[in-house]
Amino acid sequence: MAFRSGFVNIIGNPNVGKSTLMNALVGERLCIITPKAQTTRHKIMGIVNGEDYQIVFNDTPGILKPAYRMQEDMMGFVDTAIGDADVLIYMTDTIEKADKNMEYISRLKDLGCPVIVVVNKIDLSDQPKVNALMQWWQEQVPAALVLPASLKEGFGADNIMRAVLERIPEAPAWYDRDSFTDRNLRFFASEIIREKILLFYKEEIPYSCEVVVESFKESQERYDISAVIYVMRDSQKGIVIGKGGAALKKVGTQARKDMEDFFGKKVFLTLFVKVDPDWRESRKELRKFGYED
Repeated sequence: MAFRSGFVNIIGNPNVGKSTLMNALVGERLCIITPKAQTTRHKIMGIVNGEDYQIVFNDTPGILKPAYRMQEDMMGFVDTAIGDADVLIYMTDTIEKADKNMEYISRLKDLGCPVIVVVNKIDLSDQPKVNALMQWWQEQVPAALVLPASLKEGFGADNIMRAVLERIPEAPAWYDRDSFTDRNLRFFASEIIREKILLFYKEEIPYSCEVVVESFKESQERYDISAVIYVMRDSQKGIVIGKGGAALKKVGTQARKDMEDFFGKKVFLTLFVKVDPDWRESRKELRKFGYED
């Protein structure tokens, strides 16, 4: 049997379940998940290796209309994902308006690669509505395979994986067969911290923050990690730190616990908060934070 390998890129609007699907397909918790939009800011790769195949999955930020340069870079990840996929997964759900971002839906019709449309969260609808929605998607993208899913309830990922395996091309493996991602431990440490910021703070705070791991040292007993949370205003710095440092301590404690679960090793985590008013618009800063693909 010929070996098959390919890039399978996942795109869609915010909060439809792209990261949940990515984690389910890869079998690792590579992507942070929260109920808030813009949880995913980068393209995140997860590699699945089988006896006669290698699938390189890429999760991408949710599609949006950019309001500042960071969001422009985020949409650059999406555009790149559309252009270099061997198989494209477009995710939607039963909650969002189906014709949202029609310009992206129109692009699906002209792609030279197989397209799989996944309609997630069918548990939040009824069968007639789900059937009608799937028919609508089939009419919009006639060449696509349209699949239902309820990823939170554990339904659909196996069918999606089978469909992907049927569509990836014959090709040699692109990455070492022991690899499961192209991201390093620093990246996952920063993402875990950012997840806690998204969960613990309200309003504009999560969207004004960026996390940079400045030091990552490994000893036999533990990882020593030092990270900076960048905010845009002094008032935000006060909110992130909290009275007597309580809010920042909560972030650090929960992030450390998740890091220890993820890394399988003890972690000593130190957090600092700094003000950088222009980080979302500065090309230099965004490059440092990894937003240029």
